[in-house]
Amino acid sequence: MKLALLTATCVAALATTAAQAETFTISWWGYNGEKLKANIVEPFEKICGCEVVFETGNNSDRLGKLQARGGKGVDVIYLTDSYSQLGVEAGTFMKLDRSRLPNIENLYELAQDPQGGYGPAYAVGRAGVVYDSAKVEPITSWNDLWREDLKGQVTLPGITTTAGPMVVVQAGKKAGVDAFEDEDAAFAAIEELKPNSVKNYNTGSEMVNLISTGEASVAIAQDFTLASLQKAVPTMTWATLDDGDIATLNTINIPVGAEKVDLAYEFINFVLSKEVQQVNAEQGVDAPVHTGVELTPEQAAIWTYGPEAIAKLNRMDYAKMNAAKTDWIDRWNEIFGM
Repeated sequence: MKLALLTATCVAALATTAAQAETFTISWWGYNGEKLKANIVEPFEKICGCEVVFETGNNSDRLGKLQARGGKGVDVIYLTDSYSQLGVEAGTFMKLDRSRLPNIENLYELAQDPQGGYGPAYAVGRAGVVYDSAKVEPITSWNDLWREDLKGQVTLPGITTTAGPMVVVQAGKKAGVDAFEDEDAAFAAIEELKPNSVKNYNTGSEMVNLISTGEASVAIAQDFTLASLQKAVPTMTWATLDDGDIATLNTINIPVGAEKVDLAYEFINFVLSKEVQQVNAEQGVDAPVHTGVELTPEQAAIWTYGPEAIAKLNRMDYAKMNAAKTDWIDRWNEIFGM
């Protein structure tokens, strides 16, 4: 009887401890779930002695939910830099104490402080041009998208996607102007590009489908789609552009209403460690921003990797872009009949 009572008491105590286990909430996309569980979630749970829980969805939905809750409900949030800029401007995130993130010093400069004191970038990507080398002569500049031989062969990202507004910026450069200063000239160049455009796409899978069916042979794309494109059409080639690709950064921030701020700092520093950056890069999860990561040519082939590649990237001014976007959406839709 005494043994049974003691056992029951111990079980109850363990249950109470488990029930009181600290939770740590991450807002992210949920892609590569099994790899992220093995590379980040399970190791961090051992470090913190906590239970990691998630809120998943796309950038817009997750940021909208967080802002509707007044910055509460999650402890860290993963966003692309165009969306994290919206959060910065709305006061949704905390400014960070860099002294609590020692691994930041080991990142490429563009990843350390991309948005003025807020979250660092934990991964780097690029937007550029892909083309079917079996059908299309080499593309070496953004301006080549306007070539007459590409009539009806180009698929452009929709204006509300991450890469959509980048097309306007590049059209401004084609016209010899700054699109933020002279959007009339930029959109005149967009009008000139229209005959080459077969269809706007709004998701990566839609773009891959247009290429795989032969409806398009050229696309403006982000590099995370390259593997799928080449699986569908092996002759798809990432263009080497004289005027450079455009950087896309994945950032991680602490919301103003985060309950586990100490754990949030610990988590961010963990994600920026060489060990996590190395294994995620090797397994095709994220392109590394840690300067100490070393990859074989085969492992690096899908990534923007190494100081030379990083230095060639162009950066977008997302503060200006976000201010202009509403008007740009209207003007884009007038041209493409959306």
